[in-house]
Amino acid sequence: MKGALAWPFMRLYLLTLFYFSGNSILNVLIPLKGEALGASNTTIGVIMGAYLFTTMLFRPWAGGLIQRHGPIKVLRVILLVNSVALVMYAVTGLGGFFVARVLQGVCTAFFSMALQLGIIDALPDKDRSQGISMYSLCSYLPGMIGPVLAIGIWQTGDMNLFAIIMIAIAILTGAVGYTAKMDAKADEPSAESGQHSQATAMLQSFGQLVHNPHLFKSSVLMLSASLIFGTVTTFIPLYAAQIESGSAAVYLMLQAAVVVAARFVFRKKIPSDGKWHSFFMMGTMLILASSSLSVSLAATTGAILFYAGALLMGVAQALLYPTLTTYLSFVLPKENRNVLIGLFIAMADLGVSLGGIVMGPVADLTSYSMMYLICTILGTAMILVAYDRRSLAERPSTKLSDVVKAKSDNL
Repeated sequence: MKGALAWPFMRLYLLTLFYFSGNSILNVLIPLKGEALGASNTTIGVIMGAYLFTTMLFRPWAGGLIQRHGPIKVLRVILLVNSVALVMYAVTGLGGFFVARVLQGVCTAFFSMALQLGIIDALPDKDRSQGISMYSLCSYLPGMIGPVLAIGIWQTGDMNLFAIIMIAIAILTGAVGYTAKMDAKADEPSAESGQHSQATAMLQSFGQLVHNPHLFKSSVLMLSASLIFGTVTTFIPLYAAQIESGSAAVYLMLQAAVVVAARFVFRKKIPSDGKWHSFFMMGTMLILASSSLSVSLAATTGAILFYAGALLMGVAQALLYPTLTTYLSFVLPKENRNVLIGLFIAMADLGVSLGGIVMGPVADLTSYSMMYLICTILGTAMILVAYDRRSLAERPSTKLSDVVKAKSDNL
């Protein structure tokens, strides 16, 4: 196989699968254990949100550091730190989970940037979106098994099994990671590191977040969508208990399965031409808003809408992130592209963390159903943000007069 499915890249996708396996279990176990210990939704949201909030803070720095030292060197260091975090989950209680979430958040900032920037730099333009989509697909594959495994561990009450699984994931991730390789082109330090200091590049990148219209629009959409994704991840394990025939494990499995299936089926359909496709993006945000509405109404209508929301949420997740990341890889200035993509991904992390931190108090003050209704309103507003009149104006005209004129110009 060639391109994005060549063996060196397949090994990177396998590493991604192992790395995110622990999180697929923790996303269910931490809320359940927190509720059992009497923690409020606000407390649970802070613990869950600490992971990606930390990732968000370190993401731009990670992008610059990877440019300077190369992805492989950085990858091997953070895999050691990640192993420490996983072992902490195995030997500590709820209080230690917060520290472990922060530590793992730092690791994830460097891990995801190292792999994604390595893939972007190593693949030709035509395969870039497929590579990013395959990376994202493998980051969601553990979600098809992890929730069921987590529920099984919780129901048996055997936390020794939980400890064994966390340690096993740490060992497998380290073993695969230390044998992974990337194209020499991706492992070469960027010329940018010799021209500007990392601190200067980061300060300039924050200004680009506002002044660069491509980065601004993409970041607003990703931040809002990620807030909805984070709200689902954090509170579905608790909300499912209020729905007749509702199961958090089934919901999360369905969502992950749809993400995996959609990203594999549509991996070549995701735009990879550097243009903004308004209808595609508006349709994706409509799917997201519809999924949140279905989850909100499930409290009164039952499990059918609940699981329908999982299917729609999976489609939205499958399409949004690789589309925006690929688009930015074309339109951002090449000299600081990696740092700016790091900032964009940091907005995704911030959104997921806010889903727990901000929406936890909302759930405490109102209800889970109202919380997801607020998410629906936010998703609907993003349909307008996704609209771009200029992108529609750039579409080839199909008017008869224009066709005649085009033919006459060629004569």
